[in-house]
Amino acid sequence: MAKSKGTSSTVLVALVLVFLTLGGRCHELLRVGFYNNRCGQTDVEKIIYKIVRARWQKSKHTLAFLIRLQFHDCFVRVSKASALLIFTHIGCDASILLEGEDTEKTAPPNFSVGGYDIIDDAKAALERRCPGVVSCADIIVIAARVALYLGGASWYEVETGRRDSRISLANDALVDIPVPSIPIPQALRLFARRGLNIEDFVLLLGSHTIGKAHCVNYQDRLWNYHGTMRSDPIMTRSLLNHLKKKCPRDGNSNSKVLLDQTTRGNQSVIDNGFYKAILEGKGVLEVDQEMAFSPFTRRIVRRFANNNEFFVNNIGQAMVKLGRVGVLMGNNGEIRKSCRRVNH
Repeated sequence: MAKSKGTSSTVLVALVLVFLTLGGRCHELLRVGFYNNRCGQTDVEKIIYKIVRARWQKSKHTLAFLIRLQFHDCFVRVSKASALLIFTHIGCDASILLEGEDTEKTAPPNFSVGGYDIIDDAKAALERRCPGVVSCADIIVIAARVALYLGGASWYEVETGRRDSRISLANDALVDIPVPSIPIPQALRLFARRGLNIEDFVLLLGSHTIGKAHCVNYQDRLWNYHGTMRSDPIMTRSLLNHLKKKCPRDGNSNSKVLLDQTTRGNQSVIDNGFYKAILEGKGVLEVDQEMAFSPFTRRIVRRFANNNEFFVNNIGQAMVKLGRVGVLMGNNGEIRKSCRRVNH
């Protein structure tokens, strides 16, 4: 019996390792232009572009929502194994779009995510032209590219061919989405496990050049930094006073502030102003501020702060790498008819 049990365990471990290896290489099957000739004469990426642009013209918040949507979808992964089931590398799979009790969308880290209705509009338009062909996961990635471009980043080619997940668990978002106070070394390890290096980390956090932060995400820096009952000493006095007005000690505030605290801070422009701000001690989130002074990241932050072109030309490639995290291919996923629910 002991030998049989040991052999069974060995086989299971071997199968898990093989599955992990194959899952980890799924992104190699993604390619630029995957939908060419799959929808007749329909240009999938052009349709998504027009829908995002139309929404952006009505609301500048659109850009930050869509960029954040890709990050929050791709960064959540499940890596579990049992004798009956193996789930692995679930990342850029549109799991954040699924609705229901205890799905990712219901987790507090995702309360700040928006843009779901834009993805719905794009999906509906594509279903009318070529039903059952374009995945919601690909729509997210394409829409985020459009958002970056409209904000001022350089155009970049997106890889497509993902399929949609049938699984969405709130606890996975609670575990995997980094909190604003995460130490830099821990954040870098988290990114590294997803195939993202230090420069990718700095680039992706640079997307905080647009968007806003809610009081709950920085309140401790104002009133009780690391349990000291004092404010974060790194924060400039002017920013501290400004944020205290927005976020009182009792925390009963729904106000939001721009993550880019440069004097010209613009919530809809992708530029290197964010890096300049955090070098001056004007970072709103703790992880943003620490990134400017950490020995692991400060050199890269300074490089981007001194060269706007370098930043806007490279952030797209970091998004491409993010888009490769844990993709589902073939029978491991589906093409949803509606992005908010699995097919039946």
